[in-house]
Amino acid sequence: MAQLWGGRFTKETDKLVYNFNASINFDKKFYKQDMEGSIAHVKMLTAVGILTDEERDKIIAGIEGILRDVENGSLEITEEYEDIHSFVEAVLTDRIGDVGKKLHTGRSRNDQVALDMKLYTRQELLAIRELVLELIKTCQTLMEENIHTVMPGFTHLQKAQPLTLSHHVGAYMEMFKRDYSRLSDIYDRMNYCPLGSGALAGTTYPLDREMTAELLDFYGPTLNSMDSVSDRDYVIELLSALSTIMMHLSRFCEEIILWNSNEYRFIEIDDAYSTGSSIMPQKKNPDIAELIRGKTGRVYAALTSILTTMKGIPLAYNKDMQEDKELTFDAYDTVKGCLALFNGMLKTITFHKDIMEQSAKHGFTNATDAADYLVNHGVPFRDAHGIVGRLVLYCIDKGIALDDMSLEEYKAISPVFEQDIYDAISLKTCVEKRLTLGAPGPDVMNKVIGLYDEYMKDNQKL
Repeated sequence: MAQLWGGRFTKETDKLVYNFNASINFDKKFYKQDMEGSIAHVKMLTAVGILTDEERDKIIAGIEGILRDVENGSLEITEEYEDIHSFVEAVLTDRIGDVGKKLHTGRSRNDQVALDMKLYTRQELLAIRELVLELIKTCQTLMEENIHTVMPGFTHLQKAQPLTLSHHVGAYMEMFKRDYSRLSDIYDRMNYCPLGSGALAGTTYPLDREMTAELLDFYGPTLNSMDSVSDRDYVIELLSALSTIMMHLSRFCEEIILWNSNEYRFIEIDDAYSTGSSIMPQKKNPDIAELIRGKTGRVYAALTSILTTMKGIPLAYNKDMQEDKELTFDAYDTVKGCLALFNGMLKTITFHKDIMEQSAKHGFTNATDAADYLVNHGVPFRDAHGIVGRLVLYCIDKGIALDDMSLEEYKAISPVFEQDIYDAISLKTCVEKRLTLGAPGPDVMNKVIGLYDEYMKDNQKL
């Protein structure tokens, strides 16, 4: 059992206790970050005169050798070590001698693990943010290609008003833009370096924390050592943002599943993102969409877990905080996988535009426009609402759409109707006359897409 402590103890740790306490099985995931932090720490120790240039070079060469061997598979991170910190120090000391024992000067595992977790989380945040941006690009392309693709809009899963596929996808575009913004905000709040905080009260060594922060590409050092080692707000914030991303993906997946059904037939999911049945040869299942929807709960669980863990912890570091990793790492991987798969699925979906338009036509989505027609001809809205309700009832009884009624049939219910009712209730008119910002009219959509172009240019610079 390789440990970084023991002088105060008179007997060896019980094996069961050791295994229960150890974190090597999961914190080996940030071995690269641990070594990156150690190299920066050694450079800083040398700059302030605690280590010699020779000691610095020897330690850094040793760490780089360990990193090389881990990555090429010739050195395995095993359960012999309690955590990633003890692994690095033990192997380093074995390879370069006693000078390796100087690596830990001026730091504690408390600020070391805080650094490792922050470096790893920062890396994952940037990777996820890039995937969100790729999804935004896909949404924008779909919007540009479908400004005139008419479909029904829904409330309560009931056909409500006509809109366009461009407008519908634009709703998710807004969601994913907010997701991107949240990730950027979290990055700005978390990007401060905790290394140099020690166990909780700093250190008597003359550390240059600004230098360490600069070497590791942070904005600067954290300002309170107790908070530095016990802060996991950035993990909670990121898991909250990831939960929101998964919620958005799940909502979109739910719609894709519905649209893919035999009852809707709005879309066909590409074969590469579908599966079949072992017994029913006709089946083509939306499994990827269903799995993304299902994995949303997995990410929620990670958020709930760390919130529960952190709620009762007094200052400063406590071992409970070791539980911040396993579910968090799993959530990072889950979200990255879901974003990549969803984007691929969305890019390759075939939209059955004629079916979508017919669905809007036969779902009485133009009923509100018929009522507006009456209002524009002097009928009070409440009366107009009742008249159109009777029209819809008549159509249901006849098995026809409002567009299919003759003018005589219209006039039998209200003499106000004239020939121009057909233009007023055409789906093209219903969509095009909605011109307020945020509405589905093509002129407005082109304006919005132009704004999205500027958004993409600005964010691709980051």
